[in-house]
Amino acid sequence: MKIGIDTFSVDSGRTAVGGYLKQILKRIKPSSYAQYELFGWDFDRFNFTETAPDIDFISRCRVNGRTANALWHIVSYPRFAIGRSYDTCFFPAANRRVPAESPCPSVGTVHDMATFWGSRKTRVHLGAVGRVVFPSSLRHLDRVIAVSDFVKDELIKLAGVKENRIEVIPNGIDKELFYPRPRNNEETVLIQPFSFRRPYILYVSRIDYPVKNHIKLIEAFCIFRDKTKLPHRLVLAGGDSHGADLVKEAAQNCKYGQDIFFTGHFPQESLPELYAGAHFSVMPSLYEGFGQAVLESMACGIPVVCARAASLPETAEHCALYFDPQSAEDMADRMINMVSSKAVYNECREKGLEQVKAFSWDTCAEKTLKLLQETAAK
Repeated sequence: MKIGIDTFSVDSGRTAVGGYLKQILKRIKPSSYAQYELFGWDFDRFNFTETAPDIDFISRCRVNGRTANALWHIVSYPRFAIGRSYDTCFFPAANRRVPAESPCPSVGTVHDMATFWGSRKTRVHLGAVGRVVFPSSLRHLDRVIAVSDFVKDELIKLAGVKENRIEVIPNGIDKELFYPRPRNNEETVLIQPFSFRRPYILYVSRIDYPVKNHIKLIEAFCIFRDKTKLPHRLVLAGGDSHGADLVKEAAQNCKYGQDIFFTGHFPQESLPELYAGAHFSVMPSLYEGFGQAVLESMACGIPVVCARAASLPETAEHCALYFDPQSAEDMADRMINMVSSKAVYNECREKGLEQVKAFSWDTCAEKTLKLLQETAAK
């Protein structure tokens, strides 16, 4: 059987969605039974070579841009899939790009339904063409992988996908990369080209207003500093996205703005060291389809203060201190609880380390590849 894998809209493998695809590709073993093939932008040709050196890459859609690519999936993809004789096609970023219909069986992974979250000005956009065909396209998939029960419920409610076509397969955690590291009493964490003075509170997320809720966190940080008089800094690790200028303006206007540090895009391979140096991490996001940063923090032995929102309680379960993400005061109170009680801190840390044992990229890849092959065999 021959299985095509769409690499459009996975950000050249650099973001969480791209990391998801790379984790799947790393676990594809040579087989006489199933042949896999990648297709996508020509500039992505070598971005997956190290991860999947034995899988061919077919360049398509020479015109760059979201609308042009959406039209390629609607108009040209069916002919392409037939010409390549695919038995099934896999769309690992189906919440961003999926064809209106497929001439062969199709499977797509939906990481979130953020395109329906918030107002028209703030929600994640698929482009004019994509948004029109998106719900119908999801319903045309033979099988849909949801990364959480939260996303599964949204697929049913917002896109009308039938429950019996949805398979919940949670993401995993790379335990060879994310694990507890000893961090003694050094005052500074050196991660080239950065130098972070301790103690610091960490939030790993793209700077995206309002969905990632950075401004409310900045307000909570100010309350935290006022009430505790502690010297903690706030490290915001993530590249700029929608509304980043508003977030940076809020930081500048904060009385502790000199202690708020923006790293920009932070390399995935250096994240464990950044987590290891943190006192604790905060996840204030209003919307997450899964909450990968929560898992990463817990896997590194760093306790989490977490918003009671979207999929986050499903990922963290009983291992975090929860707050109302709309209340800076409530967020600050939970942050204060984390630093003021050693028993609470240690309990969250130990429970977090136990929780991450349930999440494995091996299991995720195994279930995903099995679903692809079952779909192709029908």
